[in-house]
Amino acid sequence: MRLIVWRWLAVSSLLIAALALQAETRPQYGGTLHIAVHAVPTSLDPADSLTANSFAGRNITLLMFETLVTTDDSNRVRGLLATSWQASSGNARWQFHLRHNVKFHDGTALTAEIAAASLRISNPSWKVATDGDSLVIECDGPDSELPAELAQSRNAIAKRSLDNPIGTGPFHIVDWQLGKKLTLTANEDYWRGRPFLDGIEIEMGKSFRDQLTALELGRVDLVEVALEQAHRVSLEGRRIVSSAPVELLALVFTRDAQASEERSLREALALSIDRASIRSVLLQGSGQATGGVLPNWMSGYDFVFSTDADLVRARHAREQVRTIPTWTLGYDGSDPVARLLADRIALNGKDAGLALQLTSAGTSDIRLMRIPLPSADPWIDIAEVSAICRIPPAKNKSTSIEDLYAAEQTLLTAQRIIPLFHLPVSYAAAPTLQDWNVRPDGTLTMADVWLRSSKP
Repeated sequence: MRLIVWRWLAVSSLLIAALALQAETRPQYGGTLHIAVHAVPTSLDPADSLTANSFAGRNITLLMFETLVTTDDSNRVRGLLATSWQASSGNARWQFHLRHNVKFHDGTALTAEIAAASLRISNPSWKVATDGDSLVIECDGPDSELPAELAQSRNAIAKRSLDNPIGTGPFHIVDWQLGKKLTLTANEDYWRGRPFLDGIEIEMGKSFRDQLTALELGRVDLVEVALEQAHRVSLEGRRIVSSAPVELLALVFTRDAQASEERSLREALALSIDRASIRSVLLQGSGQATGGVLPNWMSGYDFVFSTDADLVRARHAREQVRTIPTWTLGYDGSDPVARLLADRIALNGKDAGLALQLTSAGTSDIRLMRIPLPSADPWIDIAEVSAICRIPPAKNKSTSIEDLYAAEQTLLTAQRIIPLFHLPVSYAAAPTLQDWNVRPDGTLTMADVWLRSSKP
């Protein structure tokens, strides 16, 4: 009898443990997610071109607003607010059919007229019309990349009013303290189902150090991790999740080279930079050295661009010029590693006989820039970097790798940019945050996240 009782107790214990584990891993409703970010958005409007492009800004936008289409981790275009689409006239005319029974946060139904008006604001040069419950976009020429373009967060559909813009996303605005704090609450009528979280609070303008401190003290649940800190934070036992390399660190000249002598000096600077040493010491082994614009996972040919420093050739190029000007090299004073990077680049240039003077002011001859690549679509990224360099973008957007390589070569030959590194975006979270991840393009998957109870 005693043996039977002990066996029953053992089985009961196992069942209780199994049920407890199941309850622990099952998504739970409730709780407020606390996030800290470094960026300081000045607007919540996804189409506001004055707000600096950042991964934090994209993540915030996608919590409140939605695009017609989205892309999966394999960069395939999937429907979101649009259920289907088709192209005609050789990809110069696109028609998108809207999803039914989708409402904005104020209860207004999503209509083709509202969606068309939103896209006209984010893309003033586009020809956008309506056709029943669908909208039509007519391009100046064939554009096979239009669906991928529409997947960008800046093309999210917004209903604009005198106050904050209104979206259809899983969360809506409760309080917005400009550049300081954003409070969101769950959209009870979200067409994909209510989120698990009750709300999200996002603190802005927080340094990477302050973010990690807040995470360690349990004040926030999700933070960004600076590139040079990712390895150390990982060794401390924190879960670090990183994207594919999606940020381009580069030197960008503010104007075209005026003569062949200036082109020789720009070549000398490009050849003088010791990327291997910078990556090992300043970036703590993170990122990938590059001589191209597109990361290799996207193009497949980034390895053909040399990243090796060559002081012999750099000095030879510099010797073609009699008078060596002093260039100002600008950097972002709020980026803790930018000054160190700029200083090392200036020392490399000095080894080649060049003169660079550092400045954190807004104007300079060269700018050390971190360029968040906007898409996993290479043609969209080439167009973005071309716009930053003020170079006309390539028009032949074919699926040919040869055409893509030719477009990138044209951009590099203009000598308006010296690519240095492709960098990932990294995040760390509290153990209680569940079912979150980072996509290859650097954005977070947040629609299905939930908070596990921290109580034993």
